[in-house]
Amino acid sequence: MAELTIRPVDTRSEQKRFIRLPWRIYRDDPCWMPPLVMSQEELLNFRPHPFYERSKARSFIASRGGVDVGRITGIVNAGHVERYGENRGFFGFFECDDDAAAARGLFGAARDWLHAQGMTSIRGPANPSLNYECGLLIDGFDTPPFFMMTHNRPWYGRLVEENGFGKIEDMYAFWGETAMLSSLDSKLGSMIQGVKERFGVTVRPLDRSRFDDEVRMFLDIYNSSLGGTWGFVPLSSGEVKHMAESLKHLIVPELAMVAEVGGKPIGTVFCLLDYNPRIKAINGRLFPFGFVRLLWNKKGIKRMRAISTNVVPEYQAWGVGLVLMGALVQPVIDWGMKEVEFSWVLESNHLSKRTLERGGAIVTKKYRIYQDDPPAPAA
Repeated sequence: MAELTIRPVDTRSEQKRFIRLPWRIYRDDPCWMPPLVMSQEELLNFRPHPFYERSKARSFIASRGGVDVGRITGIVNAGHVERYGENRGFFGFFECDDDAAAARGLFGAARDWLHAQGMTSIRGPANPSLNYECGLLIDGFDTPPFFMMTHNRPWYGRLVEENGFGKIEDMYAFWGETAMLSSLDSKLGSMIQGVKERFGVTVRPLDRSRFDDEVRMFLDIYNSSLGGTWGFVPLSSGEVKHMAESLKHLIVPELAMVAEVGGKPIGTVFCLLDYNPRIKAINGRLFPFGFVRLLWNKKGIKRMRAISTNVVPEYQAWGVGLVLMGALVQPVIDWGMKEVEFSWVLESNHLSKRTLERGGAIVTKKYRIYQDDPPAPAA
């Protein structure tokens, strides 16, 4: 077998090789969706991105006989270190042939770099944090992912586990046909109406006339609502601004709802159309004409991903999330949507899981977050 080399990614040429590697690894996988190249460059810190105003990353690439066979990025998430008071690093952007030596070399390089930064344990994959793409697909390889969800080769889980990582949390993608919405349990409808009447909750779509402000409001509620969620680190103000700028081109106002009490926004739900088939058609390239092809005739897209239902803490026990989801039913039917994925849902989020199951949604994909902490001693 040809000699293996592991080297850090320093030059622009090496950055391009790092970005392009998945095109070779998935060349015969019809379910793989290419990433948007410019977005990948930002999330890897190959171009400026506000996540890296405080955090840092180091990428590595593995080659064998002149052919690139794997890659990984070590990440120091300053927000996580500060919020949880632990020196935990992260790995992300992992891709590899079914090559145990290459995987071992990549994880070794990332581990050495993270330890040199003062990190004592590692979690992942996070690309580069849980606010972006994250998790390793461990079940559901036979269908393509929805927009901004990960996909990988089936052997990745084995490679990760062989390098000292074990499960810390699983995440689920629930799928349903829109036709299910018209036959939702009548008890859910009664509960939704009861919440609206009892607490004075009203729901409206995103306001087109204040679009930029509304998108920022959605992200602010996202930040404030998830304080108790496993592993959550709030988006920085720079990330909120950057993400709002990106999302305003992708969000469809009719598919984004705001719950209010007395005119005050207290919760939101937003969905994104499944742009993945169009990204595949432009091969991840937005320029010179990919951006136009990506966004033209949005009404023609009949699959969507329900990304996040968020309610500020003081109203979370009211059932506002149910009200928001109920408000989406008619707009989704009016759009002519065929399929919806609810993702991702933490395995520890029992309320959301039960609600989706009751509505007829089924788990089609499972993703895993790993870490290399030693097992807790037996009691």
